[in-house]
Amino acid sequence: MRNMQFMVIAMLVLVSLAVPVWSSGTDDAAGMKRVAVVTPYMANATTAYVIGKFETEAEARGWKVTVSDTAGDFGMLVSRIEDAVAQNVDAIVLGMGDPAQMTKGLLLAMEADIPVFGLDAGLADGVILNITSDNSDLGRQTARILADAMGGEGNIVMYTHDPHPGVRARAVGAEEVFSSYPGIVVINKFHIDVPGPVDNARKITEDVLTATADPDGIWAGWDEPAYGSTQALEAAGRTDVKVVGIDGTDFAKAEIEKGGPFIGTIEQDFDTMATKLVDLIAGYFEGTMPSSDVYQIPGRLFVK
Repeated sequence: MRNMQFMVIAMLVLVSLAVPVWSSGTDDAAGMKRVAVVTPYMANATTAYVIGKFETEAEARGWKVTVSDTAGDFGMLVSRIEDAVAQNVDAIVLGMGDPAQMTKGLLLAMEADIPVFGLDAGLADGVILNITSDNSDLGRQTARILADAMGGEGNIVMYTHDPHPGVRARAVGAEEVFSSYPGIVVINKFHIDVPGPVDNARKITEDVLTATADPDGIWAGWDEPAYGSTQALEAAGRTDVKVVGIDGTDFAKAEIEKGGPFIGTIEQDFDTMATKLVDLIAGYFEGTMPSSDVYQIPGRLFVK
């Protein structure tokens, strides 16, 4: 009997050692910080890149990072934030999702005293800061490239995605520029679906080319719809139509280098965004509040 009691006590001790011991709410015994990243856009090449870079930089500091993708489902984003709050993580990062559509989740994070940071997302109550490009300027620069390539006149079609605050700001900046050219008319604006922006833009462009008002230029809020529209234009033999995008992806730069409809893009500095955000979150963990709620990283123009 005494031996059996000893064995039971020994087993209980082993089980207790196997269970993680959390201190300070969310730090484990080794002091590991846990960061939850939620995004609706992991299918997008640039989103996947910048989140991957953030994950690498954060894990180099000893943090544990989990990434949840809702594949364009904005309603599910709130559930993912609620999950992160329930897990009592140390911080939440919004990867390019619009916080205006996550009010309920952000409120829960505030009540739980969990900081929320935006990575190319936006600002709302409950979001401490957003690090992004100067998206209005990206839109203005690409609009000027397109307008000048068209000789300052002609019809333009715009491809946008309003649920993304950055893309929405780019479209506003582009329209400001187009309105300054008396000979340019924006004949239509189309919402591009995510996931599937390349296929969606290609199909829309095919439809546009059969319409009465032919486009002379296509402005796309990011590279993937620009690429899809380029495919449609080349298939139709319409190399006279000029296309611009934004992001500076490898496939966009390759299209621009070979010549053809795709004439320009702007590289967003995603490496700096990710590294800077990790630095800011690390400072927050150490008790240093950020000096601003918006950090804008310059982009780099890429043309042939």
